[in-house]
Amino acid sequence: MAENETMECITEHERILQEIESTDTACVGPTLRSIYDDQPNAHMRFMEKLDARIRNHDREIEKMCNFHHQGFVDAITELLKVRTDAEKLMGQVTDTNRRLQEAGREVTAQTGEVIRCRSQQRNMATTVEKLQLCIPVLQMYSKLKEQLESKRYYAALKTMEQLEKIYIPRVSQYRFCQIMAENLPRLREEIKEISMSDLKDFLESIRKHSDKVGETAMRQAQQHRTFNSAVAKQASVGHYTKPLYSLSWQTHARNILMTDDDDDADEEILTAQDLVDFSPVYRCLHIYAVLGDRETFENYYRKQRKKQARLVLQPQANMHETVEGYRRYFNQIVGFFVVEDHILHATQGLVTRAFTDELWNMALSKIIAVLRTHSSYCEDPDLVLELKNLIVIFADTLQGFGFSVNRLFDLLFEVRDQYNETLLKKWALVFREIFELDNYSPIPVETEDEYKLVVSRFPFHDAEIEKQDFPKKLPMSQSVPQIYMQVKEFIYASLKFSESLHRSSTEIDDMLRKSTNLLLTRTLSSCLQNLIKKPHIGLTELVQIIINTTHLEQACRYLEEFITNITNVSPETVHTTRLYGLSTFKDARHAAEGEIYTKLNQKIDEFIQLADYEWSMAESDGRASGYLMDLINFLRSTFQVFTHLPGKVAQTACMSACKHLSTSLMQMLLDTELKQISMGAIQQFNLDVIQCELFASSEPVPGFQGDTLQLAFIDLRQLLDLFMVWDWSTYLADYGQPTSKYLRVNPATALTLLEKMKDTSKKNNIFSQFRKNDRDKQKLIETVVKQLRSLVNGMSS
Repeated sequence: MAENETMECITEHERILQEIESTDTACVGPTLRSIYDDQPNAHMRFMEKLDARIRNHDREIEKMCNFHHQGFVDAITELLKVRTDAEKLMGQVTDTNRRLQEAGREVTAQTGEVIRCRSQQRNMATTVEKLQLCIPVLQMYSKLKEQLESKRYYAALKTMEQLEKIYIPRVSQYRFCQIMAENLPRLREEIKEISMSDLKDFLESIRKHSDKVGETAMRQAQQHRTFNSAVAKQASVGHYTKPLYSLSWQTHARNILMTDDDDDADEEILTAQDLVDFSPVYRCLHIYAVLGDRETFENYYRKQRKKQARLVLQPQANMHETVEGYRRYFNQIVGFFVVEDHILHATQGLVTRAFTDELWNMALSKIIAVLRTHSSYCEDPDLVLELKNLIVIFADTLQGFGFSVNRLFDLLFEVRDQYNETLLKKWALVFREIFELDNYSPIPVETEDEYKLVVSRFPFHDAEIEKQDFPKKLPMSQSVPQIYMQVKEFIYASLKFSESLHRSSTEIDDMLRKSTNLLLTRTLSSCLQNLIKKPHIGLTELVQIIINTTHLEQACRYLEEFITNITNVSPETVHTTRLYGLSTFKDARHAAEGEIYTKLNQKIDEFIQLADYEWSMAESDGRASGYLMDLINFLRSTFQVFTHLPGKVAQTACMSACKHLSTSLMQMLLDTELKQISMGAIQQFNLDVIQCELFASSEPVPGFQGDTLQLAFIDLRQLLDLFMVWDWSTYLADYGQPTSKYLRVNPATALTLLEKMKDTSKKNNIFSQFRKNDRDKQKLIETVVKQLRSLVNGMSS
């Protein structure tokens, strides 16, 4: 066993030694460690083995050296022999090298110069090559600077784009290119700011020039309308036709806003670009499009234009005072939308038709509200007419640019009502002035020329008056032809508003007739009613007013013919409105008649108030009272004036006056404040009534049959006869009989008057003179009084 272990140990040590000999010294550590990991004292045996191996290697080395020693000695001997030759060769080589160095020194110098030149050439070629790459960049950048200085911003942006995408990437390694690349965003922002500033200046510019643009556009539209009207008149001479309206100029109205000169064939043509420089907005649009920010620009532009639209639509507070205020307002609005229409068609998408329509609808609502408000303040019909013409031109202009204006023409109907109201107010003043200046007397005509002049102004035809010799008088006063002419002037004025409204002749005819009816039934009728009610208008004036209204009523058919001739619409048309002048003048005449009756009665009352009877007089004066004679004379002169009135009017007035006079005299007798009446006073009163009856029988107004007028005093006559004759027995006996002589005497009336005559304790009792002689008379009176009272009580029961 021990022998086997020893063999194994020796074999292991051999392996380790071989491993140490064949392995790098850096890896010996693990090998040596394995020696110590074996059996105890194994390292000692290994050391012994190692020493044996070393001794073995030493013997092999010694053998090797002994074997080669002779050769080494021989080599050293030969080397010593060569040494001399080597030293000699060394000297020759050194000398040759010296001479070679001396000979090549000049070559070396020239070779260095060549190398240096070639290096410079290479550097120059490289520099030229790099410069050729850089020069286009510098040229483009220089071009960019020039474009910026000359404000060619759109071209500058294109140059920047080329620099960024083509030129700078080629030489991006150079610092100056990096600086350029860093500057380009800043330059873009500067261009953006400058273009936005230019846009703001443009917006301010078009705000200032909108007035001029609108004025030019409206003038062009008006010239087209005038031309079309002239063509229409030539096409139908002598007939009123609907104004011709053509939109043939729509196709070029957007771009051509002309100022015409009729005397110059080569008229100057103004375009929108002539009035407004649109380049800033084009430039700004292109710049923002290149920068990829077009949407921002579009939103900004539209927002600013909306703000400007609201400013343009704000009218001046005193706009309604002058036509120039309205004209400036319309010019600004037209100018605004003409510019927008130009932008719509000159740019692609900056504004859209939907946007302009939205703006226009917003503006149209505001315009209509403004015009409604301001036109309501206007009281001058000429100004309202001017406003209407401006609205028509305004609508025609914008319609030519494709905007819907139907609501404006609807508004014109409201303005027409306002115009008619102002006309009615104006003509009310005209009528009042005519009535105030009228002398209310027939028109004197001295010569045939004067007669023709009156007849030319008013349709008057009277065969009897035409047969009379000059000088002569026409029945109406001077206000009649003036009123007739003013009504025609009103029709002309009303017609002016109907022009250019694109309405048919039938509609215009209807408008004229309705407005004329308003003039007659409201304005003229009111003026006549007020005139009739004026205190200073006397009976003579009222009579003349009745005559005047009669002639005006007869002239109404001529006014209808006048309107028919203007509109060329037959009066037989189904929907033709008739003039209401007949009823107007009839109402005025009836009011005048009633006022005549009232004033006549008032005049009678004034005379009655002058009566001064001495109710206790013993005997009458033997003649009628002075106040009554004056009253009768007044009535005679007044009724002579009534001869020009229609028969029934004069007869009615006369009958009314006599009845009122009779009633007033009766009330005088029965006045409760009158306590006593003497027989002498009754006799005096009877004389006055006789004068009234004589006046009635004298036929102050022709046309009464028989004693019709005298019947107005029949109550007074029977009452006075009863007391004058003292025929109580007959009265009481025949009372209630149709054939009674005193049929019109009321018992209450007789009783009241008899009590005033009855004997009393007063010293002025009218029966005092009989009391001494005949007391039976007093008893008779008392008996009659009792009987009358019984009759009165019987009537009341």
